[in-house]
Amino acid sequence: MDIRMVDTITQYEKIRKEIDLSISEVLDSGAYISGPSVSRFKENLGKFLEVPYVIPCANGTDALQIALMALDIEPGDEVITSPFTFVATVEVIALLKAKPVFVDVHPGSFNLDPSKLEAAITPRTKAIVPVHLFGQCADMEPILEISRRHNIPVVEDNAQAIGAIYRFSDGTEKMAGTMGEIGTTSFYPSKNLGAYGDAGAIFTSNKELAEKIHVICNHGSKVKYYHESIGVNSRLDSIQAAILDVKLRYLHQYNAARKQAADTFDSLLSECEGIEVPHRAGNSTHVFHQYTLRITAGREERDRIKNELGAAGIPSMVYYPVALHLQDAYREYGYREGDFPVTEQLTEEVLSLPMHTELDYAQQEYIAQALKRIAATVRQA
Repeated sequence: MDIRMVDTITQYEKIRKEIDLSISEVLDSGAYISGPSVSRFKENLGKFLEVPYVIPCANGTDALQIALMALDIEPGDEVITSPFTFVATVEVIALLKAKPVFVDVHPGSFNLDPSKLEAAITPRTKAIVPVHLFGQCADMEPILEISRRHNIPVVEDNAQAIGAIYRFSDGTEKMAGTMGEIGTTSFYPSKNLGAYGDAGAIFTSNKELAEKIHVICNHGSKVKYYHESIGVNSRLDSIQAAILDVKLRYLHQYNAARKQAADTFDSLLSECEGIEVPHRAGNSTHVFHQYTLRITAGREERDRIKNELGAAGIPSMVYYPVALHLQDAYREYGYREGDFPVTEQLTEEVLSLPMHTELDYAQQEYIAQALKRIAATVRQA
């Protein structure tokens, strides 16, 4: 049985005619940079997210860096985020010579724990970057309350949860990435909304910030060859915009397919001892960028299961094997083992199964049966 961790090929085959036509239109137009397809995608993404300003850019890492630049983050400033995320979240803080300040995560959602946030704030704190990890929103209501109380802007790292919806206590609902001052996302090919190359976007409801972000993306220039500030070169090319605009039409369908696959896994693995299926927060939908289990016996057993799944033709991944505060690149900030116990425990236990829009029941049943058989062998030994 051919099981893939991510299956972009089969997904493409289903919409090949639409994708190929959109690419051909760009090639025929000759407008390869900042062409009509970029404007169209920008408008349609804004409608989807219900946010007035969308600024496409070259990739998700650029999106994060540009967002922090727009907030005037300077050397010595502190930016609070999670130690349990992809490195880009912290990388951009370090690149701007600011200091990443970590707050441990909630053991269920894997997202930044708001109950630990306020203790990390100092007079140097200039931004908070919650990560919507694996497909569901961080608990934004208390995070936003704390940010308002301390007048600290929030940048949402929404690389993994586009289309997720957060529900506030008053019943108000907002899309992931649209609640803070700035939201960012990645359209890396494996994402729920994936390009066929690198791509990203930044969004905001603040007109002044939107204009500033646009200028930063374009070499710090409003008018060609006149540069009012230091910027970067970060543009979404027209072919990727054309691809994304087609796929955006299917995003609700794609997210629904991922949820259905997650529901099936939950059911098939519900009685598998020693394995915890993903927690679903009551105030956020989950779009399952990843389907991430916890193997409660720890790293050695997790790694054994991973290896034996691989031998059975089943791919799996560990997101993430080393917490960011313990990575060699970030040792200079003075964190030590034991500082963030939840994150450190998660790095010992997490294992992500295949998750994409093309999974069928037979594949999932095969995966679940193999996983249960492999997990049971340690108890029989």
